[in-house]
Amino acid sequence: MRNYLQKMKALSLITLLTVFSISAAFAQGREVSGTILDATLGDPLPGVTVLVKGTTRGTTTDLDGRFTITVQPGDEVLVFSFVGFTSQEIIIGNQSTINIELEEDIQSLQEAVVIGYGTQDKKEITSAVASVSSEQFNRGNFPNPATLLSGKVAGLSVVTPGGNPNALPEIRLRGISSFGASQSPLIVIDGVIGATLDAVDPNDIETFDVLKDASAAAIYGTRGAAGVILITTKKGVARKGISSVTINTFGTVEQPTNFIPILSAEEFLARGGVNYGSNTDWRREVTQTAVNGTVTASITGGFENTSFLASVNYRNNDGIVRGTNRETLNTRFNLNHGAFNNRLRMNLQLAFTNTDAVDVNSEAVRYATIYNPTAPIFEDTEAAQRFGGYFQRPLFDFYNPVALINQQRFTTAVRSALYSYRAEYDLSDKFTIATQFSQDRLTLLQTQFFSRQDFETGFGRFGQAGQNVVDNNTTIWNGTIRFEDEIADRLNFTFLLGAETQMFENRSVGVSVTRFLFDQGPNNLGAGGLRFGPGTGLGSEASRSVLNSLFGRANFNFNNTYFLSASLRAETFSGFGADNQTGLFPAVSAGADLTQVLDMGIFNQFKPRASFGVVGQLPPSPTLALGIFGNGLRIPLDPNEPFNSAFVGINQLANPNPQLQWETTQEITVGLDFGLWNGKVTGQMDYYRRTISDLLFNVEVPVGAPNQFLPGNFYTAPSIWANLADLRSGGFEFLASVNNLDLGSGILWTPSFNFTIYNRARIGNIGVGDLGLPEIRRGIPGAPGQNNNPIIWNKEGERIGDFYGPRLLGLTDGGEYILSGENPEEFERLGNALPRGDFGFSNTFVYGNWDLNFLARGSWGHLLYNSFRGFYENADGASNTWNSVITRNTPTNPLVTSTPTFSDLYLERGDFLRLDNLQVGYNIPVRSANLNNLRAYAGVQNLFTITQFSGVDPEVRWTTDGDPLAPGIERRNTYFLPRVWSMGLTVTFK
Repeated sequence: MRNYLQKMKALSLITLLTVFSISAAFAQGREVSGTILDATLGDPLPGVTVLVKGTTRGTTTDLDGRFTITVQPGDEVLVFSFVGFTSQEIIIGNQSTINIELEEDIQSLQEAVVIGYGTQDKKEITSAVASVSSEQFNRGNFPNPATLLSGKVAGLSVVTPGGNPNALPEIRLRGISSFGASQSPLIVIDGVIGATLDAVDPNDIETFDVLKDASAAAIYGTRGAAGVILITTKKGVARKGISSVTINTFGTVEQPTNFIPILSAEEFLARGGVNYGSNTDWRREVTQTAVNGTVTASITGGFENTSFLASVNYRNNDGIVRGTNRETLNTRFNLNHGAFNNRLRMNLQLAFTNTDAVDVNSEAVRYATIYNPTAPIFEDTEAAQRFGGYFQRPLFDFYNPVALINQQRFTTAVRSALYSYRAEYDLSDKFTIATQFSQDRLTLLQTQFFSRQDFETGFGRFGQAGQNVVDNNTTIWNGTIRFEDEIADRLNFTFLLGAETQMFENRSVGVSVTRFLFDQGPNNLGAGGLRFGPGTGLGSEASRSVLNSLFGRANFNFNNTYFLSASLRAETFSGFGADNQTGLFPAVSAGADLTQVLDMGIFNQFKPRASFGVVGQLPPSPTLALGIFGNGLRIPLDPNEPFNSAFVGINQLANPNPQLQWETTQEITVGLDFGLWNGKVTGQMDYYRRTISDLLFNVEVPVGAPNQFLPGNFYTAPSIWANLADLRSGGFEFLASVNNLDLGSGILWTPSFNFTIYNRARIGNIGVGDLGLPEIRRGIPGAPGQNNNPIIWNKEGERIGDFYGPRLLGLTDGGEYILSGENPEEFERLGNALPRGDFGFSNTFVYGNWDLNFLARGSWGHLLYNSFRGFYENADGASNTWNSVITRNTPTNPLVTSTPTFSDLYLERGDFLRLDNLQVGYNIPVRSANLNNLRAYAGVQNLFTITQFSGVDPEVRWTTDGDPLAPGIERRNTYFLPRVWSMGLTVTFK
């Protein structure tokens, strides 16, 4: 009911805004026309963008440089812009004809790019840095901000296999960067390091700047090993008395797609399945067409030296699987103020996010595909009443998927708050000091509920319920001093020196109980009769760690031609071993724009560059170097007083390692930034080589053997965290964009294409001292019958993610396997789970007031294990409990009659091309002094996918169940894929 009311409110608001906006567009407008010329050559300039300032209303010049635009009462300024030329702003006044000449912009590359602790002119960048502005973002319904970048940046992979609205995307920059610590890039939001993506709504983001190589990320030291994504949010405009309100609202319809083909009820019975007398389409029963709504509103304005932005964003996302939902309310306030003739600049940022997510047991997706199609949803028997009237049978791995959805419930409440205060002061024209204090608070409340009548978990326990609370708080305080001057003729020098302290405080508590008189949910855990035993638990933990840093960076610019940058960061982290808590992370990069000294013909920029950097990696927990003790069993000391004399024993969980230290990444990048035909075509390419040393890993050790990391002591626990592996990888990245390509008839096209070729990560060695692991085997397919055959073998000297197993040589006439080997000693390498490459192709077409945007994206070179085929394709007798999948890759002549066993038969190429998102928009001409902009748009996501993969989703699996050493497995609980249709309206008032 709550979600229904919210949807009705959102729909009512959409209707109201539409009616109001259309009715407001009736005041008289007038036309302004003119011609735009090249000031140097006197030639007309086609394709010049002409915009009413502060709106998206505009047009472009034709082949003769002419334009005509309708202006409304209250429109004050026209903005004329063209790549390679200096933009001009002309006051409209009473003019009906405006003819201007645009000057060539020799500083057109001086676009500011956000880097660590500041900005730098784009022309001076000598590292691998990519920038994506809001105009280039993906268009559609994206609950997570990272998805705006999918397919946009060479070397950056943002994937969310399946379509669960509560699933977080896997983000990888230049592939695998670790397998014991975090592999996700560091997120920095408006200078707040390590901020959570929950702290920002996609609608509030102005730009992403991606620091791809180690030389760019080294300024962040131990937190930049997986790359850095810098997010800059939108700000207000400091113009006295000028403010505007923008409302963007859209609705979506999501439809389930790409169901794996299965047997009909008749075919199932013909195969030998048990007949329960019904004909149920289980996938239809558990899925739905989801109707969702989003409303975002912002107000921006300013006066004198003050500007502000306030925004509210509400998103509601029902999933296509019944019972799944994600509802988010985000508020943000940015305030900027300048004092003392703007020598003192102050910034305040406040962001609060509430997210309430509801999930179902992901296994319901699996059973919806393979549950007996002749089984009914309900049955009217006395036995069934014990299960709430749902049809259930006491068979292995056999649960009614509708009952799973309705009798279990999992919720997550996310409360995120981000506070940031920054001040900077110009001591002189050359010296600037700055300080920033920020806190990022994240609280999670998770609940689990299993009904007394739930057959899968709660029935034998008379119900089960639990809660988990996690509270994370990161506090950061830094200070910097910046010096900038021309220290010699044509030699500009910028120096930054800073210090920073970061404190990480984490707490959690979890409770689970069983045996309820009746279903009460997870909010009355005291009603549970059992606090000990299966399904129960009680625990809490807390940790605190500190990271202290000193850093410096020097940039040199000689004659806007030769560029050099060097940085050094020293850090001390309390969470490492006492012997290795401090590390140094240097970086250096250089480049030269040869077009400034040579005649490069069609090139207006040709800047080769090279860089080298060292970055580190924080451990996944600040306690890994310690000998951790946990709770053991309850021990009654007096048998006659089993409760009053009971204590909890001590159990050592891990051995101490005072030598535990940073993972260290060394990376060399050689690149080229280029521009052709006066900036009409721009791009960059990079080749990199990366070596990661001293990887953190939890390794098994023999209890009682000498502890080589703590001489004189012995291993007293079965595992220890140690630095014991190396990785080597590399790759090539390419990006090219064409700006406003004139296709004739007034159609302008802006395409952008990027691709990445990976040199997959290889394990250099696995071991340290007496500890050695020749290989690490992961990726167990699971039950039934395949719990003891890991299929991913990570061998020393080989690539991470290699599949090992037998090859299928053929089938007997009876459909039995003929395999190349029957035991692991005979298995061979079958291929790799990681991609050979990724690509993205973005396009923007503009015709008058119309625009069309779409992104085609894909990956190639990766194999995927199709778990549905690996378990439910065969026609053996034991498989008749479940329905069978019949895909285009399924052998049918003869059918496979062997008991399912892993082989290359179930490995499929994951290469794919997907039309990720497409949107058509129209800027409606308005005739109102109070209405700046009115835009209607419609779009679709996941329109089609071209692939040979016959599973749910061919998307790259960088991990399986969170394990980076077991990529490439499509689990049987993969959420169905939705196709998302959307329609929206954007209105800006002034």
